[in-house]
Amino acid sequence: MRRAILVGSVLLAACTIQYRGPVQAAPDEHLAHMNVADRAAPITRAFDPSQQGMAGIPASNNAVAARLAASNRHAEWVAIALEPGSADSVMAWVVYPERQTRAGVVVVVHEIFGLSTWVRGVADQVAADGFIAIAPDFLTRVRGGPSSVELTSDSARRLISGVNSVERNRMITAVANWAMTLPAATQKYAVIGYCWGGTTTWMHAVHGGVNGFSGGVAFYGAPYMSGGSPATATAPAVPATPDADSLAKIRVPLMLLNGSKDARIGAAMPAIDSLMRARGKTYTGVNYPGAVHGFLRAQDDPKAQRDEAEEQANLAAAKDGWARTVAFLKQRLN
Repeated sequence: MRRAILVGSVLLAACTIQYRGPVQAAPDEHLAHMNVADRAAPITRAFDPSQQGMAGIPASNNAVAARLAASNRHAEWVAIALEPGSADSVMAWVVYPERQTRAGVVVVVHEIFGLSTWVRGVADQVAADGFIAIAPDFLTRVRGGPSSVELTSDSARRLISGVNSVERNRMITAVANWAMTLPAATQKYAVIGYCWGGTTTWMHAVHGGVNGFSGGVAFYGAPYMSGGSPATATAPAVPATPDADSLAKIRVPLMLLNGSKDARIGAAMPAIDSLMRARGKTYTGVNYPGAVHGFLRAQDDPKAQRDEAEEQANLAAAKDGWARTVAFLKQRLN
């Protein structure tokens, strides 16, 4: 049985809890630490069932097209009203697990590349692991309205600066409330995000979410940071520090998974850990040695100039990071 109960409508105004107000927006510095593998658009390949990547974790950038083509899980596009009665909506990709009991909801937040094939592949793996996965297109309004047409990575990067913290939380609120009204869903949701989406996960935790918010996993995305300066000829670099007042507002468990080659986030992780623990928050931070920013997408896909040590570090980080993510989701949502 593909899922307990099929969804009959593609447009529901089920956002029943009102937005609580804005949070301080984080600076969008994501392009500054994206490597070549991260910047590459998803590769379109003819379906080859032998090239689906490693089972049990999301497909890599190169393997995702084949993985999606082979998936037998029920998935669909939905347009969800941002508030009850609102003409504004958000487009989302929903994938349902194959289980007889009700499932928790996982909101998957995309990178600066928009709702890409790779992010839809992550949602498919979330459903394979037993959850209702919903991946909203946060560019819905700035691109002119709901569409299932995938933007190019360049187009998405140009548009994404127009999506502020208020808009991000508004969209997560809408899709989480919509998904939790599904007969097959429990009244719990978590958020996982990547790069821009990782920062958005922190934003939503600071915002507080809506009833049912149970935790978040940020892949290589830091919370709001203040201060910091680049190195100069006369002064060393000063790392940015997490905003203590923002972190104090967090009420749910969080996890940050980073690759050590992203030195910017890695440098901030000890301070994040210290502040979170000092305030009694439930938090885990892992900085994987030798892995890059974007390790879950990159995995061991070969680069133009091969670096086998880096590829293996990325794959090891992806395996461990996804196992931690699934364990976190099961603990918080089951």
